[in-house]
Amino acid sequence: MIETPEWICLARITEFELPGWTWLIFVFAFGACVGSFLNVVIWRLPRDKSLIRPPSACPGCGNLIHWHDNIPILSWLLLRGRCRRCGMRISIRYPTIELVTALLFLGLYAIYFMADIRGLGYGDTIGLTGFKDGGWLLYACHIILLSALLAASAIDLELWVIPLHLCWFVTVVGVAGSAAAPWVLNPQIIKTFQLFPSASPVIGILTLGAMLGLAVALGLLKKGIIKPSYPNQDGFLPETEANPAAPEDDTIPHRREILKEIVFLSPILLGAMITLAVYRRIPVVERGWDQVMACPMAAGLFGGLWGYLIGCGVVWVTRILGTLAFGREAMGLGDVHLMGAAGTLLGAEMIVVAFFVAPFFGLVWASVQWLSRKTRQIPYGPFLSLAVGLVMIAHDWFWDYWSRLFCWRSF
Repeated sequence: MIETPEWICLARITEFELPGWTWLIFVFAFGACVGSFLNVVIWRLPRDKSLIRPPSACPGCGNLIHWHDNIPILSWLLLRGRCRRCGMRISIRYPTIELVTALLFLGLYAIYFMADIRGLGYGDTIGLTGFKDGGWLLYACHIILLSALLAASAIDLELWVIPLHLCWFVTVVGVAGSAAAPWVLNPQIIKTFQLFPSASPVIGILTLGAMLGLAVALGLLKKGIIKPSYPNQDGFLPETEANPAAPEDDTIPHRREILKEIVFLSPILLGAMITLAVYRRIPVVERGWDQVMACPMAAGLFGGLWGYLIGCGVVWVTRILGTLAFGREAMGLGDVHLMGAAGTLLGAEMIVVAFFVAPFFGLVWASVQWLSRKTRQIPYGPFLSLAVGLVMIAHDWFWDYWSRLFCWRSF
């Protein structure tokens, strides 16, 4: 038998594993189309308008935009940034969002399945075998998160609000993806490479109690027993759009308002402590719950929910302490839910890391402002989004560093 030279075998493997240019072009083009939809989300969602109807139209002349004038990136370039009929200038934000989204789609694919910067171990017997054999679920969940972070940051930069519906959508995707991951991927691979959050029995019982407490708190809020804090906290603009330059309303008793949120959070903490006590003190409950959490799907479900609780918690505690200390609202509830949504996919440990990485982006921005001698206040949401994206991509480095520094163990 004639043996095939090693370099020929390697070339064939590489040719088989590396995607063709047509596939990469498709990923880029699909990302641009998603970016076009994000432009609709950025404009309509905070104004509580339908994302489907009416079709896109020129705000100047009111004429519908035909398909050939709505091709992502290209149409703006061909039209030279103006409406075909009335000549009204089209903001450069539209092609910018489309281009950035397309690059996110292409870049994340290259990082995960070509450069392997994330360290997924694809192609090895213990790691991912590639995009088609399970990697698509990780890619889909993470690209949805990045797209939502981009839209939330654009809205926050312009209007100083983050629509909670956008955060809730990502939360559902994250929890569902974490729960469904063991059906698509080997549970041992998920745990080894930390592809999705996974909870231990103790964390699972804490999460169960906290979620039951959340249900109680929401019920009390609906019945009016617990009073809501602050008006217009759903992320929608009032009839008069938000004006970041407007002076803050000094008539709002911020410390009193934040006490309402402490009351709202109390059933959540109480529920977690009660279920943990029952789990520890009743052996039959402990054995039964351990059997439940032995199911990979249950571990993924409660892992995603725990990440949501911790993501919300670290920001909410900062919001409460900052408001009590300074007598003004510190951070918004949009930031709370944004980090909670990201926590469903990054997990509890990494979302805490992302929260502490975010201030460094704020320092960079402040340095640029100081050097340019300009002062422009911007919301904190974009810094949180940048931190989440960085931790997602450099997950392995952050995990190794903080594990050595604090002797962390997975929850």
